[in-house]
Amino acid sequence: MILRDKPGFMQLAFAVRGSIVPVIAPQVLGLAAFAALVVWADRHLATFPEIEATPFTVFGIALSLFLGFRNNAAYDRWWEARKLWGGLLADLRSFARETELFLASEADRARALRLALAFMHLHRAMARRLPDDATARTAAGRAGLSADGPLPRPCAALDSIATLLANARRDGTLDGYGARALAERLASITLGQAGAERIARTPLPYVYSLLIYRTTYLYCLLLPLALVGPAGWLAPLFVGIVAYVFLGLAEVTEDLAHPFGNTPNALPLDAICRTAEISLAPHLGEEPPQPLAPVDYYLS
Repeated sequence: MILRDKPGFMQLAFAVRGSIVPVIAPQVLGLAAFAALVVWADRHLATFPEIEATPFTVFGIALSLFLGFRNNAAYDRWWEARKLWGGLLADLRSFARETELFLASEADRARALRLALAFMHLHRAMARRLPDDATARTAAGRAGLSADGPLPRPCAALDSIATLLANARRDGTLDGYGARALAERLASITLGQAGAERIARTPLPYVYSLLIYRTTYLYCLLLPLALVGPAGWLAPLFVGIVAYVFLGLAEVTEDLAHPFGNTPNALPLDAICRTAEISLAPHLGEEPPQPLAPVDYYLS
């Protein structure tokens, strides 16, 4: 995630970090070059018939509305994902306090919290599709999960917590009320996990992307025919601006539609997991680690 104050004029003009320009620059330049080729052909080979701008205006409005609809759908996914991870963080903090209240065994409390931290890191690795994340593997090993071979699944950490609580209930170190409260907390964590997995595994329908990019390129390839007469050699500039707007919106939407990735606009899952470590450190009797800081305005 990019974290920076409101940009000034120079930043608006030259900022690259967090911008979509590096991604779409080849396509924009290619479409501008095509427009220049059309102008050259009109001047030196054969005059193209002049096309009124009215059809392109209607076409552009329809394309803008569809881009806006898709952008709203993508942002809803991004914001829901952030709320789900915020809910997981809140549940972990509450879980730590509830273990202090209900679990009599200090060793059980420590293992339950380490398993909870392992769950967060394993959940992050799964959301980002990291098959062998070193931090998640270390957290799993510290929690007593198998650190050999493939990474354990997040559910393995939650299952181990449930087993720990069941054993404590049988041993009499956890009463019925405490067992119910902690079981409900685990259910809330599981609900947040399932919501995040739903977003990660259910992308926006492919037909949306197909239609957006097809119509955007079609619009930008036909636009020089309407500009070649009135705009002349300025047509490539105008086509480049239009391509930047429409392709930029399409790529921003694609970025936001995958909130758990490693792109500059994805969610800072590493920072959220570090916040969980900071929150649980006092309950484990440890020194809290330092929060992650943005690097070149980017917080991972």
